[in-house]
Amino acid sequence: MIGLLQNQNSVWCFGDSAGINFSTGNPTTFASGMDGRGSCVSISDTTGDILFYANTRAGNWWYSTRVFNSLHQLMQNGDSINGEAWYNELVIMPIENNYYYLFSICDVFTNAKGLYYSIIDMNQNGGLGQVLQKNIQLNSLGNADCLSAIRHANGRDWWLISKRSTNSSTNNNRFNLYLITPSGISSHPVQNLLNATDGDMQKLIFNSNGDKLMQLNVLGFLAEYDFDRCTGVISNQNIIFPEQTANFNRFFWEGAYSPDNSKFFVTITLLDPQVSDTSWLLQFDLNASNIPSSCDTMFFIKHPVQIGAVRLAPDHKIYVSSIYDSGVANGYPYPDSARNMFNENLGVINYPDSMGTGCDFQPFSFYLGGKRTYWGLPNNPDYGLGALAGSACDTLGVGISEADIESKAILHTFYHSEWQKIFVNAQHLKGRNALLRIFDMNGKLLFSSSKPFQPPYFTQEVDFTVFAKGMYIVNLETEKENLVKKFIKD
Repeated sequence: MIGLLQNQNSVWCFGDSAGINFSTGNPTTFASGMDGRGSCVSISDTTGDILFYANTRAGNWWYSTRVFNSLHQLMQNGDSINGEAWYNELVIMPIENNYYYLFSICDVFTNAKGLYYSIIDMNQNGGLGQVLQKNIQLNSLGNADCLSAIRHANGRDWWLISKRSTNSSTNNNRFNLYLITPSGISSHPVQNLLNATDGDMQKLIFNSNGDKLMQLNVLGFLAEYDFDRCTGVISNQNIIFPEQTANFNRFFWEGAYSPDNSKFFVTITLLDPQVSDTSWLLQFDLNASNIPSSCDTMFFIKHPVQIGAVRLAPDHKIYVSSIYDSGVANGYPYPDSARNMFNENLGVINYPDSMGTGCDFQPFSFYLGGKRTYWGLPNNPDYGLGALAGSACDTLGVGISEADIESKAILHTFYHSEWQKIFVNAQHLKGRNALLRIFDMNGKLLFSSSKPFQPPYFTQEVDFTVFAKGMYIVNLETEKENLVKKFIKD
């Protein structure tokens, strides 16, 4: 089963219509339908055939995410999804019965700040899929550019991890965790580690076992943590490099563990060539007694080329992206004339478990068939990671009650104080027609709306600008369900 699930990461779509298929053993290239400089995700079926993929687009500061089907065409209802054209702001997660979540974030430059999810049904349109609902809000926080996911130790559920941003002057280092099960999404207490600033440009990378988490940021912070896949607890921090307060020469951009988790590769780059004209690929030995001293330079290059993402691929090699600065603002989009060895190839670390030159890094060696790369590579989680044998929750029968497994209807309400709107969402809802009503605490009906919906999900937003502060009651009724929940307008 796990071997089959590993195929779900076998197709990558990224950059300017670039695509790589790893399912045949020797990676081959193809033309994808996307065009973006950064955030991208993809998922295949258990045979390695692409199901769908998504990316954000620079220049569209929100609602910039698009979803493409296996024919490389825009999926039905697959446009106008939140996303801010950063680099790791998307994650695809399977639910059950060919339903999928697409999680996305907006950071600090939009009116749509927060963490969102959209629901994709691959049973629709003859297997080409449809976005059933989109932009359902989980939080309204500033979220750093480091959305990440790891499978729960039971082998079925998932942890989604986001990192706070916007409060970059205070040492909080706050992590938000969400547990995703077939019954829905539940938030867990914020973990505040008090040892680094909350900033926009962060990255979170899991090792292949899912028990270690590396955090890096553009202020030169590099730290490794233990991660408990049963509880979601982040602990035992090992700070490899503290944050810099001056002489910013460690602009850590991306990172990747080697397959055996003994090495960690980091890129250093700057978007502004006026600050630094050189980008770097570094290797650290995580088994060394002094990890900072183990740093070995694998490669460096000067502007107009900048190194971007590093990703461990299904062939156990690490691929390295780069961008060629053609003079366009923010490096995107390339003009047709900007074609060269730097943006039409990926670099490859052929033996990433090996030290130094033994890892055999070959820059600009994997030809993309005439397609082009930017900074980003797919932010796909390890779909093949299984249950943690011997743990307290290595099976669905241990640590999870049968009631948790049942698919019961769940009603969520979220009030956005800045927009003065309430977002009403329901999961595992039965029926075909929904009546949404909102009452005050005296039982007076304030709002009523009926509409058909596509089970098992329902979503609707209601403008609350004309209503006073206070507590209200939401009632969602179908032919088979009657759900009630309170919320407060503050």
